Amino acid sequence: MSQTPQQIIAIVPAAGIGSRMGATLPKQYLALNEQTILGHTLDCLLSHPSIEKVVVALSPVDDYFAELPQAVHPKLEAVIGGKERADSVLAGLQIADAGAWVLVHDAARPCLTHADIDKLIASSSAFPQGAILAAPVRDTMKRTNAEGVITATVCREQLWHALTPQFFPVHSLKKNLTDALAAGALITDEASAMEWAGIMPAVVSGRADNIKVTHPDDLQLASLFLKSHI
Repeated sequence: MSQTPQQIIAIVPAAGIGSRMGATLPKQYLALNEQTILGHTLDCLLSHPSIEKVVVALSPVDDYFAELPQAVHPKLEAVIGGKERADSVLAGLQIADAGAWVLVHDAARPCLTHADIDKLIASSSAFPQGAILAAPVRDTMKRTNAEGVITATVCREQLWHALTPQFFPVHSLKKNLTDALAAGALITDEASAMEWAGIMPAVVSGRADNIKVTHPDDLQLASLFLKSHI
């Protein structure tokens, strides 16, 4: 079995605009309790003792990041991201040591806990190919046709909701993301790039309250979850 990685960085792709929120500014900068969504996300990563550096990939026209108190943290470095998530992750990987491991975490998942980060990092001993945080599907799953009519009930056993962080060796993720994008593959998260290359990541069961703020109602949920963590 491999040992726990000696160097760990985190990458936060934060170049998106979050159009589904219907807000006048990118969703990661919306207010959540006493600060922004992105501020909560960065605080969790920056305060974790095993994470050596946090890289944030920003839009080239980002007018908000510099105003965050976290922007001047000595462990944080900002880079210019790209149009798609994978482009932003690759931009962060360019400044990462090839021998390190990387935690890629959504900017709009502010309810992450150190305990879940610890579980994911510890999984590298059993899963040297990498792993992701995930939550088991609890609801009955339905498949429909294009008109919205149910065509089948899908067995939920061994089905998981993919969460973040997703945790991989830097050199492996960088190569497979680059190759998958060059091949025109559909890459929805880091694990899908690894899967495309024939590498099967593992899942590590994470907290169900590690939600992604996507719609306005999610802000209220995230606020309650954060208060419950105190």
